Amino acid sequence: TSSCTRVGILNNPSSKIKESNTAIARGILTAFLTQNNSNLKSFLSKLSKEETAKSLATGTKITKFLIPGMDGNTFEKKYNTLGLDLIKTHQMFCQEVLKLLPGQMAVMSNGR
Repeated sequence: TSSCTRVGILNNPSSKIKESNTAIARGILTAFLTQNNSNLKSFLSKLSKEETAKSLATGTKITKFLIPGMDGNTFEKKYNTLGLDLIKTHQMFCQEVLKLLPGQMAVMSNGR
C-alpha cells in the first residue's frame, strides 16, 4: 500500500505462443501501456477472473471487458498491433536469465 511500489509482469508461458492463447497476456500488457493506474487495477481484477478466461477462450473480444473510464480506442489499437514478439522476449528472459522452467512462476523484488 505504498505509493512507491511498482508492479510489472513478465510472461513465461509453458505452451507455444499463439494469438489464440495469449489474449489475457496481451490484454495485461496493453493495459499497462495505455491506461492510468486506477483503471489498470480494476481492469486487471476483471481479467483475472476464471469466467473472463473462459469467455475469451470461446471467442469473446477482449474489448467487452473494458471498464468505464478506460480509453477504449487507444487500448484496442495497441492490443491489435501488439505482436507476439514481446511475449516471446519475456519468455526468453524468464528462461535464460532468471533460469525459470517454462510456465514456472516467481516473484521478483527489487530486481532479485
